[in-house]
Amino acid sequence: MTDRQTSTQLHLTADQSVQLWEDGRTLLGGSPYRVLRLSTQAADLVGGWLAGAPVSPVAAHRRLAARLVRAGIAHPVHRTAHLTALDVTVVVPVRDRPDGLAGLAAAVSDTAKLLVVDDGSKLPVPGSAVRHEHSRGPAAARNSGWRKAGTELVAFLDADVTPEPGWLEPLLRQFEDPAVVAVAPRVRSTPGRSLLARYEQVRSPLDLGPVGGVVRPGSRVSYLPSAALVLRTAALRELGGFDERMRFGEDVDLIWRLAAGTGLVRYEPAAVVRHEPRRSWRAWVEQRFGYGTSAAPLALRHGRAVTPVKVSFWSAAAWGALALGRPAAGVAIAAGTAALLPRKLAPFGVPARESLQLAARGHLGAGRLLADAVTRSWWPVAVPLLAATRAGRPLLAAAFARHALDWHRDRPPLDLPRWTAVRIADDLAYGAGVWWGALRHRTVAPLLPDLSDWPGRDGVQRPAD
Repeated sequence: MTDRQTSTQLHLTADQSVQLWEDGRTLLGGSPYRVLRLSTQAADLVGGWLAGAPVSPVAAHRRLAARLVRAGIAHPVHRTAHLTALDVTVVVPVRDRPDGLAGLAAAVSDTAKLLVVDDGSKLPVPGSAVRHEHSRGPAAARNSGWRKAGTELVAFLDADVTPEPGWLEPLLRQFEDPAVVAVAPRVRSTPGRSLLARYEQVRSPLDLGPVGGVVRPGSRVSYLPSAALVLRTAALRELGGFDERMRFGEDVDLIWRLAAGTGLVRYEPAAVVRHEPRRSWRAWVEQRFGYGTSAAPLALRHGRAVTPVKVSFWSAAAWGALALGRPAAGVAIAAGTAALLPRKLAPFGVPARESLQLAARGHLGAGRLLADAVTRSWWPVAVPLLAATRAGRPLLAAAFARHALDWHRDRPPLDLPRWTAVRIADDLAYGAGVWWGALRHRTVAPLLPDLSDWPGRDGVQRPAD
């Protein structure tokens, strides 16, 4: 713990998922979801912090607060930042489309330094600090940029990104925690009238939603895009930067390597940048297909972090029984495993009713995840197999029907038929990319489910007093 960390007043706010039980010693929530059992002394401290009291500079108190933050139970509230725009270099990789640079430069004019990397454009980009004679890919362009930065922080922005006013300050405040090595803002799609633009307003793969938190595989926010990303230069130097062998997914790979270390990666949606959607259907499909192809190399590097679906073995067995035309067996499996959860969580102060609700939500959530996998990553095999069986056809219809539920929930600015058509095209393009990448790399790793123990031994933790 550094002198700055212990001298800075720290406040915590509870994650939106957190529930505190009557005895004040049991916390449920976080990402991934877990049960945290506190000692009496720790419960008194945590209750005060979540009610607004500052975390004292006592080392043991700061360690407990750090544990809550890493678990996603609480989030730090930093009111000021010692780092300023003078400590940031904005690196912008460009290839053949420099038309957005003028607007980007104006939007970051309060930043000390803008460094443009020309990645082999046919016509040299005026004002670029680095030029590759031949295109070497976005990973190499970003590496060339941060190595010339000379500042404590590097902000990567794509040339088609426009930061909103005040975007940098919330990100700088997150770096008040010395453990934080990377932070990303929310990347929202620029509004437009085209069908693609209206769809991207609610289904952009770059928009990770309105809720922030710690970023790691399996959490609510499991990756960050490099379209807008701020990192400590020292962390980039330690890991060697982006993997230049990867054409897609190099940003996910870097984030997961950072998350696997001792540092923290955070998502901060209070900061917002706007991103231009693809201008043609062909470019849009190529983007989604390309994202899918990254699953195989990422799976070879990071294992089960790239699984298309992570559910409990028992949830998978229950839904599998339904798919095989054995609804009674499926209901029995779901009910039996749900009945066991209250007994497991009772010693931690969780009421039986809440345990049963957790079990029910777990099984229903698993069904949604499996439906997503069926129509997205697994569709070349799963859709024909389910369509060919009497028991599978209703489940397949239900899997596609969830698009209507999403439309009703998100209220996108387009009608249901077109929403459904574009959503299916989105899934088909991405899934085709996953299978192409798997064939190319001769691996089935990105297609395998992660049948974890649910709710899992790692979900119950006891912090020290």
